[in-house]
Amino acid sequence: MTSRKARGARPLPSSSASPGASPLQAPGLLRRLLRAKDRMDAASHEAWPVERLAAVSSVSEAHFARSFKQAFGIPPHRYLLTRRIEQAIGLLRDTGMSVTEIAYATGWESLGTFGRIFRDITGRSPGAMRREAQAAGHQFGRIPACVLKAAQRPDLDIAVLEKRRRMAEGTVPPSTQEVL
Repeated sequence: MTSRKARGARPLPSSSASPGASPLQAPGLLRRLLRAKDRMDAASHEAWPVERLAAVSSVSEAHFARSFKQAFGIPPHRYLLTRRIEQAIGLLRDTGMSVTEIAYATGWESLGTFGRIFRDITGRSPGAMRREAQAAGHQFGRIPACVLKAAQRPDLDIAVLEKRRRMAEGTVPPSTQEVL
């Protein structure tokens, strides 16, 4: 019987890891995944299909999708959605751009899709979010933008369609919470 090291298998996770945790990913793969994540962050308004992200990371599509979810806890598509919604919240709060302009500026091709997904994720329409932000504008004036952005970051640990189904059943509250 050959040892794990001799066969080239991944090392076992340390005993401090939680039961059921997957083995750690190779540092080279993590760097490539971070490269794809950084590209999505820098240009979240662009289309980022898995094929394009896998090419940036120099891995196969299936391996990229599986590894990204393992490394960051959510699939690449949900990560991109959180960044787009996060940017839209900031633009609604800090600019006078119309909702339509914000939708297109953050990468949505349809105003209807933007509004529906925005409401599904935040629990409020873009217009209602803007009104609330303007009403509370003086409260957030002294909070650094990066802290405010992190506090209002949407939590997409489940798919938007699954969240919509659960909300209709009344089993899931909205994912963003008001920060005072």
